[in-house]
Amino acid sequence: MFNRIEEIFLFDIYVSILKIQNTAKKFTNAQDLKYDYMAWDSVIRDFEIIGEATNILIKKEILSNELRAVVNLRNILIHHYFGIDAEEIWNIIFNDLLELKEVIESKIKELELSKRSFLINEIKKEFHYLDFVVDNIEKFK
Repeated sequence: MFNRIEEIFLFDIYVSILKIQNTAKKFTNAQDLKYDYMAWDSVIRDFEIIGEATNILIKKEILSNELRAVVNLRNILIHHYFGIDAEEIWNIIFNDLLELKEVIESKIKELELSKRSFLINEIKKEFHYLDFVVDNIEKFK
């Protein structure tokens, strides 16, 4: 892995949450999401990113070990991909993801202003083509 500012992983999680929410809102139920393979694969990949970034931030003591369930979900998605329950993923998206999003927003707001500004600019450059990401990132300035 290349050297990154540890706090960028907060933004990795945040952007993945935004992408999951943006994708999932286009569907009315879990099965419709699952049967759209591009949307489903995108959501699963973003959950994997969230889990991996959470694991790194727990190890660095930036996030609490109480978020270990997020890492456990990532492990299930990676290692048991044929047995993923669409309803469970749907419930996580619409019932649990908001709580994680609030934790991550809080941690981002706690970052020292110059570091936060630098990271915001980096994320905006990387995701300039996703207006919903740029718009949401702007609120941290």
